Amino acid sequence: MNILLIGGLWLDASAWDDVVPELEALGHRAVPVALPGQGDGSTSATLDDQVAAVLAAIDAASGRPLVVGHSAACTLAWLAADARPERVAGVVQIGGFPWDDGKLYADLFEITGGVMPFPGWGPFEGPDSADFSDALKETFAARAVPVPEGVARGVVHLTDERRFDVPVTVVCPEFTPAQAQQWIDAGDVPELARAKHVDLVDLDAGHWPMFTRPKELAAVLAAAVR
Repeated sequence: MNILLIGGLWLDASAWDDVVPELEALGHRAVPVALPGQGDGSTSATLDDQVAAVLAAIDAASGRPLVVGHSAACTLAWLAADARPERVAGVVQIGGFPWDDGKLYADLFEITGGVMPFPGWGPFEGPDSADFSDALKETFAARAVPVPEGVARGVVHLTDERRFDVPVTVVCPEFTPAQAQQWIDAGDVPELARAKHVDLVDLDAGHWPMFTRPKELAAVLAAAVR
């Protein structure tokens, strides 16, 4: 199956470099999606531009692809399912959940000069980065791509309730499936509360398992295909 991989904030498509060969070894075609504003040098990209890039990848795929979103891009993957519910075999959300209609995509940190830079490791101390070595933290920070304001502060628009028919797998790295279920049941994730097919899968990792557990992450994605 075609598996489309969408990185979260500050990541370009190379974030999946260690996951792609693992998925190919399992018989799948892995396609990291290059997002406008995250790796192409553009600071004027918008959330709509990123959605369009994901939809173009879906339209170019043979068959119905599995769409994988990481962190903030869980919302981006869900927006794609909303726009192409009949073309998406399933959505996998790694370390995050989709925002509901009307929310700002990722207005999380200070905007400076029209972009949202990586804020450093302070906000991610603890389970998020516990599996990162100091050297990996330095490499990540050096390669982090500032996210354009038009992406971070883009408004989420969801229109097609057929998205709730698309199967969802939530990969739980820095939190547990039990915690995720509790948040869903409490109404904190209204989109998944209405989804008809949601699987919660544990993964012993921090927030960025594509760097620290690529083989294990690939196995989880392959299982989501099945």
